[in-house]
Amino acid sequence: MRKRGEIWLADLNPRRGTEAGKTRPVIVVQAQALLDAEHPSTLIVPLTTQLVDDAAPLRIRIPAAGKLKKDSDALIDQVRAIDNARLVQGPLARLLPSQIKALDHALLDVFDLPAV
Repeated sequence: MRKRGEIWLADLNPRRGTEAGKTRPVIVVQAQALLDAEHPSTLIVPLTTQLVDDAAPLRIRIPAAGKLKKDSDALIDQVRAIDNARLVQGPLARLLPSQIKALDHALLDVFDLPAV
C-alpha cells in the first residue's frame, strides 16, 4: 500500500513536450484517503538529479536517503496523475514531516491556493 510522502520509482515514458520522462523517482502526493481506497491512479511529483539552487517554489531539494542515492529536486510544477501500473518499485524512501510540509507549501504556491 502506497503512503503519501513516499518516494517510488515510476516509468514516466512516453514523455510529451516538457514533461519529465524516463524511469525516475517520484513523490506520492495524493491524499491518503484515495490511496487507502485503492484509487486506480496516483498524484505524483517527479524528482530530478539536475539540481537548481534557490528555485522554490518550483523546486524543493530532497536529500539522498534510504534507496534514493542522490540529492534530488522535486519538480513541483510537473505534478501529475499516473496510472498505478507506472509505479514500478518502492518505496525507496519516505519524506520527513518537515519535507512534506515544505512540499505542501510549494504545491499551494504553484496552484495559487491559500495557506490553511
